[in-house]
Amino acid sequence: MAFLEKPSPGRVLLDDTVALTALIEASQNLHSHTEYIIRVQRGVSVENSWQVIIVSGISLPLPPKKLLGNMDREFIAERQRGLQAYLDFITQHHILATCELVKKFLDTNNYSANYTEIALQQVSMFFRSDLKWEVLEPLKDIGWRIRKKYFLIKNKEQPKERQVLSWVDLGPDKFLSDKDLQSTMKLLTSLSNPYIHPVTFASTGESSALVIRMFNEKGSLRDQISKVKPKEAFMKKYSNPKKTHGLELQHIRMYGRQILEVLKFLHDKGFPYGHLHASNVVIEDSTCKLLDIENSLLGLPSYYRPYITQFRKINTTESIDVYSFGHLLYEMTYGRPPDAVPVDQYPPIPYTSVVSVLQSILSTEACKTGMPTVAQLMQTSLFSDVLLSHSEKLQFKIPAKLRDALKTAKESLEKRLQEEQKMNHQYRRLTRAQSHHGSEEEKKKRKILARKKSRQSAYENEEDLPVKYNNNSGKSLTPIYSGEGELTLLPQGPVTLWPYLGEAPGRKSIHPHCQASTKGTFDKTFYDRLVLIDVHNASLCLNVKQKGDFP
Repeated sequence: MAFLEKPSPGRVLLDDTVALTALIEASQNLHSHTEYIIRVQRGVSVENSWQVIIVSGISLPLPPKKLLGNMDREFIAERQRGLQAYLDFITQHHILATCELVKKFLDTNNYSANYTEIALQQVSMFFRSDLKWEVLEPLKDIGWRIRKKYFLIKNKEQPKERQVLSWVDLGPDKFLSDKDLQSTMKLLTSLSNPYIHPVTFASTGESSALVIRMFNEKGSLRDQISKVKPKEAFMKKYSNPKKTHGLELQHIRMYGRQILEVLKFLHDKGFPYGHLHASNVVIEDSTCKLLDIENSLLGLPSYYRPYITQFRKINTTESIDVYSFGHLLYEMTYGRPPDAVPVDQYPPIPYTSVVSVLQSILSTEACKTGMPTVAQLMQTSLFSDVLLSHSEKLQFKIPAKLRDALKTAKESLEKRLQEEQKMNHQYRRLTRAQSHHGSEEEKKKRKILARKKSRQSAYENEEDLPVKYNNNSGKSLTPIYSGEGELTLLPQGPVTLWPYLGEAPGRKSIHPHCQASTKGTFDKTFYDRLVLIDVHNASLCLNVKQKGDFP
């Protein structure tokens, strides 16, 4: 059912998980307020950047304004530092960085559309073609994706059942042809696995997709861990939860083993997932069920992609699933996601077997050397003796032609990920090199090395001078005077002074060749030492005011 609008020619599918950075370049005073000019950059490419302007009149957690002196340069600089710290916190926060308000402010050109209105239009078109469905209410912003919207609906033939409809734009990792995508999406309704939440209806157009599944009143696993209401907005529920709690060990082991079983099932079928996280898991009768298995088909970037792109060893959909499982296991254990990744220090818990599995996935060593496989995780002491019992028959028949198409799409997805990881790796190396080069220690080393080279060059020039003039005039030239102090010259003809560029604090540099044909005074404050050479065998009278014995 091609119910969706055709995309405009040349349309670029943005990856909304690519980080935006914001750097204040300048500020300017205009009348009674200050404007800050900010350079925004998408990803690591300097060419992909633009400017935005912030007016200081908006309410931000900056140093408060004063009764007097608000336009002072020092005070403006202080507020600018506060604003920069605020921008850094927002753009580096995993959840806040994907917020629609943040994206619209920093990147107005790409995020000016009203996605809720677009979704309503598309869903209305679908309902006009199938009258058995009815919208009950929009589930506003319950997910983290900007271009994905949810609606609570019902089937008029089964009015007591509540289902959830999701509408989403196709993403940048969509590599299946339109025909293959539509065929694969239809297969999802026939998929049977006790650990996958069933799909009631699925269809795609040329620019977006629509999926219907049963609504779980208890919400997701993350809703239960955070003790929040399922219908509340994602940002409100998870950005700063108040009452989180970890699960009991028996539930961690049971849910963990069930999730590993379904991951192995999908991997064996050649079906890419890559979207495991606590909000994509629901619990029904003590059984975990995965949501949104269609995401990889639709080209949607992973929830953990900002982390994954930093580690070059997490470069396949299987390793992405294992890495995501590590995050989920941490959240089930501690009741909250890890503050940062890699994780090498863990809060104390009585479950040592859990920590050993977490270390094998989330530690610095694991992220650098590679993830364990799903089969290896199933053999760990934490999950190996967990008994599973289910009567549901496993069914997911994928025709050979579609299997080949899925394999090719999976390889293309992994290739794009690896290219982005390579770019990030090169950018980090360049940034470290620039930071190291600009450090005070390196500047000091370069100054010392430059002095050594300068002295060496001076020594070589001094040794070469007599030979040079001897070759030019055929006469042997030796220094008439060499020493320190104040030197008065009374030349009878042109002479040449060559400064000795040795070590001396506060020495001033001078031109290396100075001719004196009249009376002149050369003080030691200009150079540490003078070497006087009689170039033309002139008769010279030297009056040296010595402060010590000189040769």
